Amino acid sequence: MKTRLQKYMAECGVASRRNAEKLIVDGKVTVNGEVVTQLGIKIDPASDKISVAGKPFKQKEKKVYIKLHKPRGYVSSCFHPGHETIMELVKDIPYRLYPVGRLDKNSEGLMILTNDGNLANRLTHPRYEHEKEYEVVVRNPISDAELEQLSQGVRIEGKKTLPAKISRMDARSFRIILREGKKRQLRRMLEMVGNTVERLKRIRIQNIQLGQLPLGKHAPLTSSELQNML
Repeated sequence: MKTRLQKYMAECGVASRRNAEKLIVDGKVTVNGEVVTQLGIKIDPASDKISVAGKPFKQKEKKVYIKLHKPRGYVSSCFHPGHETIMELVKDIPYRLYPVGRLDKNSEGLMILTNDGNLANRLTHPRYEHEKEYEVVVRNPISDAELEQLSQGVRIEGKKTLPAKISRMDARSFRIILREGKKRQLRRMLEMVGNTVERLKRIRIQNIQLGQLPLGKHAPLTSSELQNML
């Protein structure tokens, strides 16, 4: 997609648009090796090579942060042969995004996707213990004692899970806040108290709420959501 040269230079942080125009008029800018002095010329950032004062530059990729309401049945990875992945739900975004963490195929709810590797690492590294909140529906009625057992932590593969905050919704459902993310953790925790997850929905990651975001849809994170998360 073509764009005006001075606009592209400003977006790349080379100079303000006014100063970019001056650099062009002064003959300091080349496109594919040829000096350009005419304002308004359009270039294709994907194929044209731009230099200023003999130094080439590339546009810094815009950082993108979105939240997605993942439906059940989608794999939360970039590529999984034979399965639908969440990347099919964000095909309209012209950037290469990566999921931050995972939800298993049979779970639904909030996911964050970004091309910011630093943020992805911060949200997924165990040492930060970021909160993730879920709504859980189980097959059989669950007792207060079993909920208390889950909140205190249960042993999975010889290691006890971190304490969790739990609030009952009804006889077979509850909300739980975890500060870790072991593989299929909630499903395995329920198995340890003799129950089975029927439905699992993530509704919050740190300060980011799923809210009323429709199933299968995505939305950009707001500046306040980003600021509070960081």
